[in-house]
Amino acid sequence: MTNKINKKKKKKKKEIEKKTGKKIHIIAISAKNKSKKRRFKIDKKIFYSNPFKILEKNKVDILFECIGLSDGVSKKLVENALKKKINVITPNKALISKHGDYLSKLAEKNKVNLEFEAAVAGGIPILRTIKEGLATNQFKKIFGILNGTTNYILSEMERTNENFDKVLKKAQILGYAEPGNPKLDLNGSDAFAKVRILSSLAFNNQISDHRCIMEGIENIDLKDIKISNQLNLRIKLLGISEIINNQLFETVHPCLVSKNSYIGNVNGVMNAVITQSKPVGESILQGEGAGPGPTSSSLLSDLLNILRGNLNKPFGISSSKRKKIKPFNSDNYSNSLYLRFEVLDKSGILSFITNRLAKYKISIKRIIQTPDKKNNKATIVIITHKTSEINSKKCFKIFKKNSKIKFPVIIRLYN
Repeated sequence: MTNKINKKKKKKKKEIEKKTGKKIHIIAISAKNKSKKRRFKIDKKIFYSNPFKILEKNKVDILFECIGLSDGVSKKLVENALKKKINVITPNKALISKHGDYLSKLAEKNKVNLEFEAAVAGGIPILRTIKEGLATNQFKKIFGILNGTTNYILSEMERTNENFDKVLKKAQILGYAEPGNPKLDLNGSDAFAKVRILSSLAFNNQISDHRCIMEGIENIDLKDIKISNQLNLRIKLLGISEIINNQLFETVHPCLVSKNSYIGNVNGVMNAVITQSKPVGESILQGEGAGPGPTSSSLLSDLLNILRGNLNKPFGISSSKRKKIKPFNSDNYSNSLYLRFEVLDKSGILSFITNRLAKYKISIKRIIQTPDKKNNKATIVIITHKTSEINSKKCFKIFKKNSKIKFPVIIRLYN
């Protein structure tokens, strides 16, 4: 196995040299655990327990940072490297979404590259597409499936009729979800960091820090998957960034999308990013969003970019020209809603719910009522016409204190 991997490494090295005219030499490696079992052999002569010693003792041209923290060692290491005029390649979305503005200024000041193609959508070259291929386009909207873990879980729940917990365990065994704490994938944080990076590239803005709607898939039940299926809809966790009335709107939340739509047919660990811009119109990029293959593909594309002598602005334009865009008030965000109520099967319950919706001018498009006579309960699903976030918040507040009606599961229909 080791010989096979070594042959692949040599072949890849020759390929890089052929395409760039530059020879590469790995002069130092650092990792948390030196003795961890790996698919390849590490030369102990070039191993450093302390990554900062690498920058002190060697003439380094390019540093790969793959630690994955937004602060601490990750930030300090990248910061030190850029100050020493060392090019940096990183897949670290947490770092870039939090400190990208500062680090890009540092890279520009020291005339080195800060590359992070692998930080968003794994092997899909979406960042370079925005920065280069669609550089002269005016973007209106970017949205898509940005997290392979959640897309796998939702797809597998539909395919197998297994519940959330069972499918999550399967995802962890297969390596699609963190074995210890998959919270950042499940609660939408991972996708949201990617949305903020995409926004900055597409709209030439400084990375936003305002509070937005961020919801994950932890509350999605198999029952919701089945009902969606009956409605010819699918649940997808979407990341959305768009300009509304010259204001920036960013969000991550589960959406009900048509089974006949493109995004509704992106399943498993696949990611897909859809851009809407002028003059090109709609562009779609799809591929595996995580794993060693897709990530290494993007990391090596960044390496080739540097070896070819391309000095790039990290976010496509000079940091001094990137602006702050006023955030769109998410209270004014409007969607049709899927509402699932679990209630006691008693007279007056349905009229209480519909009267409450009517009070806040939330009009009903469709009602599905399924009784559970054995337990004297019922499931009520209501599809509404469009309503604002602030309106729905005020309307549903009362259900938090109602013993007969559980607070509803709320899923927005994608506009």
